[in-house]
Amino acid sequence: MHKMQGLHQHLSSHGDKMISLTIDDKKIEAEPGQTVLEAALQAGIYIPNLCYCPDIPPIGACRLCIVEIEGAKGLPASCTTAAREGMVVRTNTPRLLELRRNIMWLTLSGYPGEPEKSSQLKKVADYIGAKELLPGFVSRPVNIPPILNEPFFARDLDKCILCGRCVRMCGEVRKTGAIGLVNRGIKTIIGTGRGEPLKDSGCKFCLACVEVCPSGALYDKERFEEKDREKKLLPCVNTCPAGINVARYVRLIAAGKFQDALEVIREKVPFPLVLGYACNHPCEEACRRGQLNKPISIKALKRFVAERDTRRWRSKLAAAPETGKKAAIVGSGPGGLTAAWYLRLAGHSVTVFEAQSEPGGMLRSAIPAYRLPRKILKGEIGEIESIGVKIKTGAEIKSLDELFKRGFDTVFVATGAPAGTKMGVPGEEDPRVLDGISFLNAVSYGKKTGITGEVLIVGGGNVAMDVARTALRTGAKKAVILYRRTRGEMPALPEEVEEALTEGVKIRFLTAPYAISAGKNKLNVECVRMKLGEPDSSGRRRPVPIEGNNIVIKADRIISAIGQKTAVPAEFALATDKKGNIQADAETMACSRAGVFAGGDAVSGPASIIEAIQAGRKAAVSMDKYLGGKGEIDRKFLPEEEAYTCLGRDADFCYSERAEIPVIPMAKRHNNFNLVERSFDKKTAMAEAKRCLRCELRLKITKAPMPPLKQAEKC
Repeated sequence: MHKMQGLHQHLSSHGDKMISLTIDDKKIEAEPGQTVLEAALQAGIYIPNLCYCPDIPPIGACRLCIVEIEGAKGLPASCTTAAREGMVVRTNTPRLLELRRNIMWLTLSGYPGEPEKSSQLKKVADYIGAKELLPGFVSRPVNIPPILNEPFFARDLDKCILCGRCVRMCGEVRKTGAIGLVNRGIKTIIGTGRGEPLKDSGCKFCLACVEVCPSGALYDKERFEEKDREKKLLPCVNTCPAGINVARYVRLIAAGKFQDALEVIREKVPFPLVLGYACNHPCEEACRRGQLNKPISIKALKRFVAERDTRRWRSKLAAAPETGKKAAIVGSGPGGLTAAWYLRLAGHSVTVFEAQSEPGGMLRSAIPAYRLPRKILKGEIGEIESIGVKIKTGAEIKSLDELFKRGFDTVFVATGAPAGTKMGVPGEEDPRVLDGISFLNAVSYGKKTGITGEVLIVGGGNVAMDVARTALRTGAKKAVILYRRTRGEMPALPEEVEEALTEGVKIRFLTAPYAISAGKNKLNVECVRMKLGEPDSSGRRRPVPIEGNNIVIKADRIISAIGQKTAVPAEFALATDKKGNIQADAETMACSRAGVFAGGDAVSGPASIIEAIQAGRKAAVSMDKYLGGKGEIDRKFLPEEEAYTCLGRDADFCYSERAEIPVIPMAKRHNNFNLVERSFDKKTAMAEAKRCLRCELRLKITKAPMPPLKQAEKC
């Protein structure tokens, strides 16, 4: 047995016999195929280097990693010398130290000033002691003008030390070949083949070149601290409130692995299709591809794979054993149903109470069917019910005490923000003045609204767009939006504004109502023209009335869509803020009462579907812990695949345009709620996904080995 253990200690991870060698009087073992440098670094022995990068085939260009090997001629580069059995290596003899200082002097001879403190070049130079060798050293740079007008990163070629790491990463690893060594001799620089812009060179802006540059010659235009690295380099993932791995599922779509992509989405949310139809897609706003032309159509790609669901993921969905604990969810919107989904999978009994006649919350009552078809919503709610979540409709909860008396151990309040906000102008009590949320709710449930003739909508958000478009579908001859700022300040999604305009909605900018009065047959809406002043707390420029610039607009109906508010019963006995929103911990969602949690619009005020889902996820974690669980809610449907680092060459990559989302013609939108946006076909979806810059690849590049800190630096 002991002999077998000893044998295993001398085998590599692949089962091969390990190589024994000695470096600086230290006996170490190396795996077959390792170089002397790799073996040394693995054993904690640092050998200075600049051209070496773990992910790039070594070439020994910088010569800093030279070593002495007993019985060998010359001073071989340790990064290209294979480790051999019985080899005796020395890395820091006086001769080697002197040679390295001279090599570093040559390296710095054309460098402008002091290298950047955080750069590998600076750290290696300090470690070698180049300053001690040449006190008063003055560099003589070539004075090449920096290139600052390219996307994402700048190139300061005076700082380039021609280590070649960027060229080899681009050509040998990424297989893009966008940059190379240009000119000859002392005029050699790194650049594009004909001096053309990077966009025309085949560059895919993966930024691997920036990542491996040791000298600061290539650097991100937007600087960031190491702690913010992933947030800045992978913004699509880090702006998704639910934490969906956007980069991964887009990559899988590009590869034609649609069920894999869907499983990545479902690892974080129970509503992939709803999000594919109606998410406000903050990931797209952050997408770095937008700095080249337009961002990836992420929401449409999510819808594409969700519509092709074969339910393969369902066979991988395993619920925990029954715990005997009971959780009540008040409200069946996206936040409440998300919490219900994860709590049920954790083994708890879950009952959702919904005051309306159908589940879905604002998804059902406030998002028009031309954006989110009812059968889509019913289908995904059906999946939630299929795992044992009980949903009771027409069940208004007026007291949380009632739920605890019925044996529930914990409660999640997710009642949303279902009430419209008043405009605060004289005359709005007229019955012909409606609020947007009530109007959308009435239409959604088939109630009469009395909409006719000319309708004025006040507001500039997505609700205002939905109200205007819905009004035209339900009897209005004309729909005009009054907005007190300009289009640039509108909070509505640009595509929603465009569709509203396409359907005939008119928008009067810099116009605000200040009084409403009843005319003979119409309402008289007194408005004042506005101008933009200084920015307010939202960052948008404040609208300022122009004195004496008043107008009167006549309308048959006015619909206010300027905001929403919560309607939390006082009997819930929960602490609220001055706006009436429930006060809850931002991370745990815990409220002022033990065992009660809250989230979504009821806490934040009107927000988005994906933010409500985020709140539901957080609440599920905390509630599971409260019930004795570990709070581990994430699913793992798909093992991590090995990152495919080769991007290949595509000369037109940077000019590939965002795919337009197909829509039905105007003739098919009149007087109905037909779904307006259509799906991508397979070819379009894959082409759109291939526009991705693969930002995640930069995060997977192995860091170059840095010199050990000196004692003074450690202190």
